[in-house]
Amino acid sequence: MFARRFPRFGSRRSNSGFHILAVPVLAAFGGMALAVDQPQWGERFTRNMVSAEKDLPARFDPESGENVLWSADLGTDNYSSPIVADGRVYIGANNARPRDPRIQGDRAVLLCLEEGSGELQWQLAVPRLGDDPYMDWPRIGMCSPPTVDGDRLYTVTNRFEVVCLDVHGQSDGNDGPYQDEGRHTAGPDEPPLEVTEKDADILWLFDMPQEVGSYPHDGAHASILLDGRFLYVNTGNGVDNTHRKIRAPEAPSLIVLDKQTGRLVAQDGERIGPRIFHATWSSPALGAIGGKRVVFFAGGDGVLYGFEALPQDLPEGPVRTLKRVWRFDCDPQAPKEGVHQYVGNRRLSPSNIKSMPVFQNGRIYVTVGGDIWWGKREAWLQCIDAREEGDATETGLLWSYPLQEHCCSTPSIAEGLAFVADCGRTVHCVDAETGRPYWTHTMRGDAFGSTLVADGKAYVGSRRGDFYIFAAGKEKRILAEIDLGSPTASTPTAANGVLYVATLTRLFAVKEKRASEIATGRP
Repeated sequence: MFARRFPRFGSRRSNSGFHILAVPVLAAFGGMALAVDQPQWGERFTRNMVSAEKDLPARFDPESGENVLWSADLGTDNYSSPIVADGRVYIGANNARPRDPRIQGDRAVLLCLEEGSGELQWQLAVPRLGDDPYMDWPRIGMCSPPTVDGDRLYTVTNRFEVVCLDVHGQSDGNDGPYQDEGRHTAGPDEPPLEVTEKDADILWLFDMPQEVGSYPHDGAHASILLDGRFLYVNTGNGVDNTHRKIRAPEAPSLIVLDKQTGRLVAQDGERIGPRIFHATWSSPALGAIGGKRVVFFAGGDGVLYGFEALPQDLPEGPVRTLKRVWRFDCDPQAPKEGVHQYVGNRRLSPSNIKSMPVFQNGRIYVTVGGDIWWGKREAWLQCIDAREEGDATETGLLWSYPLQEHCCSTPSIAEGLAFVADCGRTVHCVDAETGRPYWTHTMRGDAFGSTLVADGKAYVGSRRGDFYIFAAGKEKRILAEIDLGSPTASTPTAANGVLYVATLTRLFAVKEKRASEIATGRP
């Protein structure tokens, strides 16, 4: 519930060509984005919050409609960021204002909208997980930004199900093997619904609480890392409603599924569970180190783990244990045992990581610190050398920059600068090489989403509804300060010359209008 642009290699309908050349492409291009779509949250593999889009707006006005192409209703509690691929925009929503009169009551919803108009193509509406609100928080929208690969979409529902969806929905028929969409959409005491063309088409479903024994907490926030045949997914394992007990201490925090079938292929063996202070909300990144491909994952214990990426020619067999090749404790002085005795302690507590690690040039950039609701107030943006092997805790820290207070945001690394926003209402710009601060800016509210750097601009919004556009440079220059009319807890997205900005209630598609467009009234 916290809170992105990717190169595509190979054909527009598939990214499989990239994986044959994974190491040299990563080495040669680093974070360069080479395509117009944004099919995953954060730059592909590296998770950097940057985009190569050009001619993006330096201002817009939701109230007057200036530079706003269209907007779409998201209900009341959207915490998801938009994803754009193949003419479709995907965004989380809730069912506060039902789009289908047959589907009433509290649901988390994934919307598929037409890119040019924002019109609804289909929706995945999922009932709540159960009576305990701490397992699936009431009224929040579908939080997990999906990952799109050709004609398939992969995401994690509010019920902590990994689902593979047909991007065409039911318009081309109910493909399988999954055929029970009507039952899945209905509530627990309701008869199955008739499936229509406006419903999602589930191809397969993997129920993480049932299949790997995880015990979810609050809300599922997972951006699936796609690597060739495999999907790397954080399980959302966390505390129960007392916030002092891990119900599933043996459950994995990171799993790997076969993208074609949903079969469980591998999982971590780190037994992170007992050390999780709150929950597991960070999603993995991928980088190439010395010719080896490493999956970097931030556990709910404030530790970064590096696992050897599975080979693409891995034969079918029993569930593997991921091989750890690297480790870095982001807060080694924090308590490591009996961590839940520190719940509510604002001075001394374990740290956790809610953002994603960003891999750039052999380095990891990550935000870490005390839990927003239950931990100490300290937080940092850290830069870590990922080129070492084994435990790099004592030698791997390159620099650490103190943030104002707590942090959910994934940093943006661009042109030698690092941009990040925190829950202390502050936007920071620091030197990516040294951690030297250049400037800060105080917003009216705290940031749950991340910065997006694109077209020489840094975009970011707060939970008080103020949205800023900065010049992405060493000197602070505010290009625009915009009242969104509603809080925002998500990250802007840039794709195909359009900036997408989501609030809790609406999604805005924003485009800089040229003089000819203004004269004719046509985009």
